[in-house]
Amino acid sequence: MEYNELIARYLYWQGNAEGTVQEELEAIAADDKEIEDRFYCDLSFGTAGMRGRMGAGTNRMNHYMVRRATRGLATYIDKHGGKTAGAAIAYDTRHHSAEYALEAARTLCDCGIKTYLFRIPSATPLLSYALRRLGCAAGIVISASHNPKEDNGYKVYDQYGCQMIPEAANEVAAYVWESSPFGEIISEEAAKEQGLLIDLGEEMQKEFCYETMKQSHPIAKEAVAALKTVFTPLHGTGYVPISFVLKAKGYPVSIVPEQAAPDGGFPTVKKPNPEEHDALAMGIAQAEREDADLVLGTDPDCDRVGVAVKTEEGYRLLNGNQIGALLIHYVLTRRKEKLKKNAVILKSIVTNDFGAAVAKTFGVETVETLTGFKYIGEAMTAYEKSGEKDFVLGYEESYGFLIGKHVRDKDAVVSSLLICEMAAYYKEKGFGLYDILASLHHRFGFYLDSMDSVTFPGSAGMARMKEIMASLRGNETLFGAEQVRIDDYIDGLYGLPGADVLKYVFADGSWVAVRPSGTEPKLKIYYSVRAKNEREAAAKTMSLSDIMLEAVE
Repeated sequence: MEYNELIARYLYWQGNAEGTVQEELEAIAADDKEIEDRFYCDLSFGTAGMRGRMGAGTNRMNHYMVRRATRGLATYIDKHGGKTAGAAIAYDTRHHSAEYALEAARTLCDCGIKTYLFRIPSATPLLSYALRRLGCAAGIVISASHNPKEDNGYKVYDQYGCQMIPEAANEVAAYVWESSPFGEIISEEAAKEQGLLIDLGEEMQKEFCYETMKQSHPIAKEAVAALKTVFTPLHGTGYVPISFVLKAKGYPVSIVPEQAAPDGGFPTVKKPNPEEHDALAMGIAQAEREDADLVLGTDPDCDRVGVAVKTEEGYRLLNGNQIGALLIHYVLTRRKEKLKKNAVILKSIVTNDFGAAVAKTFGVETVETLTGFKYIGEAMTAYEKSGEKDFVLGYEESYGFLIGKHVRDKDAVVSSLLICEMAAYYKEKGFGLYDILASLHHRFGFYLDSMDSVTFPGSAGMARMKEIMASLRGNETLFGAEQVRIDDYIDGLYGLPGADVLKYVFADGSWVAVRPSGTEPKLKIYYSVRAKNEREAAAKTMSLSDIMLEAVE
């Protein structure tokens, strides 16, 4: 973008913004580099909505960008006849999330759209449930998931409770670009007086929790009472719903007190990401003191859950693929007498084949989708309409799991309940979860999964990632003789729509996949290695990583 255009954008915002946003813009008036970073582009509105650092400018999350995005969504709702059905909005515990949610609600009401607004920090799956329960036309979640405390985000949902897929999201994005971030909108008081703004809260949350508990299986009270679980919501929205369902089912739960209270500053962790050991460190330390069987940790919007389990060598974190395989084995074991012939498991193309191998022994098919739980939700809705398949469980390697059909997004509430139930079930039989995992590895082979992320920040980052993906597509022999084929999804493959993903497949069932992140300026590289044991798998993973990082960097 030319310098004059950048300055024009900056001056336009400086002349129209108010309050703290205007103050922030005035403070950077002499800083050309800062002005460029804030205004060289608009915060991307993609299939995952928007996500980025909070602050003033078009390349930041602020209430003006929320207003602009919501005006675009309002146009979409109106054009698809959803004004009467309305929309629902939820938010997590991050700084400004409640403010952004109210701004979005006022904007929708200003456009004449009935809006249900959660007045308590709410788990993302609760919003998905509420959309289906209320028959809304669309929904919004204000959250940046597991991102650092400086970030926030805006996710858009369809009438089925699923994050919008590209076709719908692209239409919304087109309307967003036509919308203005400025101008007066209806007040909260006036919206309520006109019957446009309706509050949601604990009653809907409790209903969601009871619906979640329907996914549980019969288990002896003694087994439930014997399980010791430590849980940390990492200052997020998971505390209330997960505590409620576990206690309602009789599971003793020890909450990490320092991480229980909602706090958008996430003071006890560098990053509230339950995939990482550091985020669960306080939970693990408490589990050691209390001799607990497992540790659960959820991200701020409570759609993903991390797990650490007690072993003879101490507590070990399970990765998303391992949790998925364990859940598949447990759920199918408990439901095998009632499984329909068309039962199906859904997983993404960057989730390994461990769980699929387990499901196959029960005669259950596994179907792959593109990366992003919205595609799993889309497939669920299609199956619900056609009756072609009966959904049992969906999951991704990034710690997102769903059991049941009550929502259309990953759900850490139902996942936490089933993980505890699974641990209690096996503990009664004398086994820990790591024992069960070891037995599955012995039966199906050892799977080792890891990921590299390479960051490309700033205005040149997107262009650089495109160059790298083009370069990789021009190298058909990157991994030499071991490589069996390259699956390029750019124009669609195996019945899936197009996506910027390359997947290198090897003869032993191992693979490497690379794709640009949909929410961050990163290239994500996934390694799924199958070998006889952990040592061999680790050595091969290191070799593949060296080759891939050299090609990327």
